This record gives sequence, C-alpha cells and structure tokens, in this order.
Amino acid sequence: MHCLSSCVGSVLSVLRVFVVHAVVVTLSALAVRVFFASEGLYPNFLNPTTGSWGSKHISVGALGDSFYEYLLKMWVYHGGRNNLGIDVDRIGRTAFDDAMDAVDKHVVKKSNSGHTYLCDMKNKRPIHKMGHLACFAGGMFALGAKGAPQNRSARYMALAAEITDTCHESYKRTRAKLGPEVMHFTASSELTSPKKTERYYILRPETIEAYFYMWRLTKDQKYRDWAWEAAQAIEDHCRCGKDGYCGLKDVSAATLEKDDVQQSFFLAETLKYLYLIFCDDDVLSLDLWVLNTEAHPLPIQNFRYTKPADNPAAAADKK
Repeated sequence: MHCLSSCVGSVLSVLRVFVVHAVVVTLSALAVRVFFASEGLYPNFLNPTTGSWGSKHISVGALGDSFYEYLLKMWVYHGGRNNLGIDVDRIGRTAFDDAMDAVDKHVVKKSNSGHTYLCDMKNKRPIHKMGHLACFAGGMFALGAKGAPQNRSARYMALAAEITDTCHESYKRTRAKLGPEVMHFTASSELTSPKKTERYYILRPETIEAYFYMWRLTKDQKYRDWAWEAAQAIEDHCRCGKDGYCGLKDVSAATLEKDDVQQSFFLAETLKYLYLIFCDDDVLSLDLWVLNTEAHPLPIQNFRYTKPADNPAAAADKK
C-alpha cells in the first residue's frame, strides 16, 4: 500500500486505506445480515454509534451512488482492471459484483415503453422514479464489464447501454434538450416528472459522464453525437452573461427560466467529460487514470493487494 503514500505524500493515508478496507468488510457482512430487510442491497444510512443500518432506503442515485462507484474504482485504482487475475482489492471488486447482482434483481426496472431505469426502494417497496444522479451508472456498468464474472460482463454492457439510452431519452423529450432532475416511470408520467420542482437542470454531469465511458469503451459514434447535442443545448439555454453558465428552473417550460447559479461541478465534471469525449483516447487514458466521483484523475497503481488483516504498522515503516 506504500504506493498510495507516494501519490498523496502522507503515510497517514496508507493507514487510512486499511481502515477503509476493514469498514468495507464490515459493511459486506452487515449487508448479508440485513438481506431479508434490504434484498441484499446497502441501505443509504448507517448509525455511526451502533454500526447498524438506519432506515431501509436504497438508492443507486442520491446518497448511495458514490459508495457503489468506489467499490469498483478502488479495484481499478489498484490495478485490477489492467491486470486481470492478480490479487488486487478483491474486497471492493467482489462487493461491487455482489451488489450489482442485487441491483439487477431488485432495482433495475423496465418502463411500460421499454426503457430501463434504476428505481429507489423503501422498506422493500420500489419507488418508480430515477434521479439524474443515477445516470452515472451507465458509465459505471461499462467500466465494470472488464473483469466482471464471466456470466456478468455482457449483462453489465447491456445495462450500461440501456441506462444511458434512457437518460439520453429524458434529454431528448424536453424543450431544453436537457434532462430533468427526476424521472418518473408510471402510467401517467415517463422520463419526466409531473412536478415542476423536479424538472430543473443544474448543469449536472452524470448523463454526459455515461456518454464518455460508452464512447471510450464502445466507439459507437452516437455517444459523441449525443454529447454534442448536450453541449449545444447548454450553450443555447444555459449561458449566463458573457462568461458564465447557469441552470434552468424547468426544462420543459414554454419559457425557459435560468436559476442564476453556476455549480462548481460544471467545470470539474460536465465540461471535463465533454472535452474528453472529443479528445484522443490517450488524453486521460482509462488504462492509466481513474476518475473519482468528482472527475478528478488519479494515476492507476499496479501492485498486489495487501489484506487489511496484515499489520498496518508494517506499511508505516515503508514511508
């Protein structure tokens, strides 16, 4: 684990990684123990005092998204995607695949018109809506296809394509050609929300993030085309003044009204993913870099994983 210290310049970070891995092991065990209550998924809330799960709210979108993303990306960071078969961070990779198996069984749904979406769950009951934040999952599944269990790789790519298509369709159907914050999937509403308060767009990156991974990993031209459509829509409807961009209060309104706020993730993520889609693949190559949940690039390490059960003090001696 000493290579992490060389990346961030602090041996304390090495020790923290051991703690994080121990927590993941504990969470995996907790997920098994609450299987009946949560269908094998991880609830969004954990009591920091007792270590027990809180309310049985399950989401691959808001509150839960980065957890699943980092199970996979720590494995990528440690070199697992580049060196299939070596023992690197199997805790994260195995926990990710187990969680995605549960997601596929209980969270992946089909709308009446055949669109694939990721519902939330509360107390084992599905809530048939999907937030814009969950659109990142198209990219997550695509990135996770390599190194997945043999019977899951093709399924991951299929889910990646279907979820990304759903998010693109939500953009396509609005007046602004930009997606709403929340999509409902009911008999009366699909790919949008009946509530004006859920139809805002705040320059979010998740759909464009999915386009980036799908372009890099499939080379299907449509993902570049969709990204360019989004870029044009942002330029047409979200430009604020000479130098800034801001969100929209209702992407389906007859008159589009801006919210006069430029979110920090617009620069850190949305524009970065748009830029990378139209760059050559050697610009932040996925074989050399892993992008964290805020799209900050970290250099992929290639080393054999040291189990958390080993003495962390030994790692400290390597500073």
